[in-house]
Amino acid sequence: MAQENANSFTPEQAAAVTTDLRAALGLPPQRFSTAQFVGMISDEIERLREAGKTDAEIAKLVGDAAGVEVSPEAIARHYAGPEARGRPR
Repeated sequence: MAQENANSFTPEQAAAVTTDLRAALGLPPQRFSTAQFVGMISDEIERLREAGKTDAEIAKLVGDAAGVEVSPEAIARHYAGPEARGRPR
């Protein structure tokens, strides 16, 4: 099966490869703290806020998708602004 774009990868592909490589090394799955996790999804949080979603609504979306509760306070506390993500506003 030909890859649609041989020069780019989806987040799902990156996660699958990381998981498989760690397993090949005999390492456990990689885990992230709430702070790291919220920092990683801060681009999406920013866009959802711009679309009018509250941190409570975002926390519910994140919790539903991840299967782990993330509080609105954690979203607010650990959100990484554009500057922290290396992106000027």
